[in-house]
Amino acid sequence: MIRAALARASGRDLLVYTRPQAVHEAWTPADVPNLLARVESLVEATGLHAVGFVGYEAGSAFDEALPWRFPGQWPLAWFALFPQPVACSCPKPRPLPVIEWNPELDEASYRRALDCIRDLLAAGETYQVNFTYRLRAVFRSDPWSFFCRLFRNQPSPHAVYLEAEDWAICSASPELFFRRTNRVILSQPMKGTARRGRFMEEDDERAASLQSSAKERAENVMIVDMVRNDLGRACVTGSVHVPRLFSVERYPTLLQMTSLVCGRVESDLPSLFRALFPAASITGAPKVRTAAVIHQLEVSPRRIYTGALGVVRPGRRIHFNVAIRTVLVHKTRGEAEYGVGSGIVWDSHNIAEFAETRLKARVLDHDRPEFCLVETMKVTSRGVPLWPWHRRRMEALARYWGFRIPRASIERELSLHCRDFVSPCILRLALTRQGERLWEVRPIPVTPRPYRLAWATRPVDQDDPFCFHKTTLRNELNEQRARARSLGAHDALLYNRKGEVTETTIANILIRVGGEWITPFRACGLLAGVGRQRLLERGRVREAHVGRRDLECGERILLVNAVRGAWPAVMVPEE
Repeated sequence: MIRAALARASGRDLLVYTRPQAVHEAWTPADVPNLLARVESLVEATGLHAVGFVGYEAGSAFDEALPWRFPGQWPLAWFALFPQPVACSCPKPRPLPVIEWNPELDEASYRRALDCIRDLLAAGETYQVNFTYRLRAVFRSDPWSFFCRLFRNQPSPHAVYLEAEDWAICSASPELFFRRTNRVILSQPMKGTARRGRFMEEDDERAASLQSSAKERAENVMIVDMVRNDLGRACVTGSVHVPRLFSVERYPTLLQMTSLVCGRVESDLPSLFRALFPAASITGAPKVRTAAVIHQLEVSPRRIYTGALGVVRPGRRIHFNVAIRTVLVHKTRGEAEYGVGSGIVWDSHNIAEFAETRLKARVLDHDRPEFCLVETMKVTSRGVPLWPWHRRRMEALARYWGFRIPRASIERELSLHCRDFVSPCILRLALTRQGERLWEVRPIPVTPRPYRLAWATRPVDQDDPFCFHKTTLRNELNEQRARARSLGAHDALLYNRKGEVTETTIANILIRVGGEWITPFRACGLLAGVGRQRLLERGRVREAHVGRRDLECGERILLVNAVRGAWPAVMVPEE
């Protein structure tokens, strides 16, 4: 079976190719430029689409000074010609077994390689080296289901699936190698990585830190200069420019810094690859000498990893990614490989660089569950009293998780709902990833007095982003609340792994200590409720670390949420 799928421009749906009309492949460097020329000519002559790849080891086909490593039983370039694709949404993948990925390098070997690179940097032989290694696994899963899981977990407009009889490639690459539309060519090198924050404010702080990092900016500029130089070899003189520097893009597991380089081009496909390949971001500077360092220190061929995957369409519409976040499945052997790496410069730290490679592998086992964002509001015939705070929070949630938020539709539907209320009620809005809305109306329950709290049986994980966001994933909270009720309480009081108090399952907690009201820091692992936020903004409460002793010594406990307002609570004595 030969088939392919490409992400649409939105990065959410797919274009699926079947019924290949022909396959073209190259096994030696000399054959690669001829293959690209033949593919481009056939696409223009037939109107078919060519989907395929150029492997990293094909670099010497375009520059004889680049070292060549035999990639084993693996073609240097491969393309299939397909008729028009069919657009479809990404299907929900079947359950897959756990895959155990084993790195070919341990941390000690990785550090020794980086020490060698640092010696070369000190000698001035290179300025940046993109050093990589492979993770390998026994693979008995369906490659298509694996790709669908990968794509749903990390949507990208540059994702590609490609399957032949003996192998399959599952790429969720976030990096654009180049895109050509008529005479305009774009390249978007990616250099600079950071871990996502747990909530929007923390995420923004980390994005700003990445964007302002002298080290990351220097690495990014170095690669941008290389791409400008490479594009200058293929573009109309004076047309190459950089409209955007140091943009930070958000992905489910990490932040990436990119820049955009553009130009006007007349060159054919082989000439574009001769000027640009391999991508500057996955080799280093200077390219030829650094490629030799890579050849010397890396223990296995990269094959498709850091090569280029993409499509050639009629009218010289061309789109290739840099094949990172890419799994190569050897179907006949029941094995898979996945490359990871990072750019090494003089001030790189071994531990941090190794951690970055592990961060880039998180996409392999990061299963993002399906869920909706939720806002629970008090509504009256006059509207939602705290709507500005609810709207601000929902917009932050949508931005963090990459949800579509149709603001005008939400405002219009909210106004229609408000007309129907005579007495105050609960209005619950659930928002899907695609921006669909589900509205639900419920009566406001009577709050028992006294309102009793029992300690939760398990700590919350303050490193889990879902602690900080209101979603439909509430199983753990519901279990804790049910257990508290079995003990004669009305709700569970949650705490984190450090033993710090966080919140209850439906409200934030305020404690009066020494004549002032305090509430736990958001970073301790809690949902920043609308009622809590309003009190903070008005200076009526301050954030603090809250432990059990604060509860014992506190003069009073209040709970607060947007629906019920504030009400007193007491702890159930522990048995």
